[in-house]
Amino acid sequence: QVYLAESGGGSVQAGKSLRLSCVASGHTSVDRCVAWFRQAPGKGREGLAKIHRGTWRTEYNGDSVKARFAISQDNEENAVYLQITDLQPEDTAMYYCATDAPAWQCWPGEWSVDGYNYWGQGTQVTVSS
Repeated sequence: QVYLAESGGGSVQAGKSLRLSCVASGHTSVDRCVAWFRQAPGKGREGLAKIHRGTWRTEYNGDSVKARFAISQDNEENAVYLQITDLQPEDTAMYYCATDAPAWQCWPGEWSVDGYNYWGQGTQVTVSS
């Protein structure tokens, strides 16, 4: 069993940056995918960025995400991070990390929530204009 704990969210003004953290209590295979999703009120869960634990290859859900979001990991700390710059009100959402998905989930274009065996409880990001 793996438990994920996200942190780093908060209430910020537009234009600011945040760094979200996700620390896992246990270990998964390195041939697995880890991702960050978000869910705004009344909307579905949206994939943002993902990273393969073994190859460190990253993918982003579009150019607009890639421009302001950066995923990274520290396998020694068993942690994954999401740096968000130039936050906008439309970024207001609950942000979740998810791990232990098959490697194919890290392929370009794959943004389904399926296959991620472990999810954190989320960290809230609220951006005011």
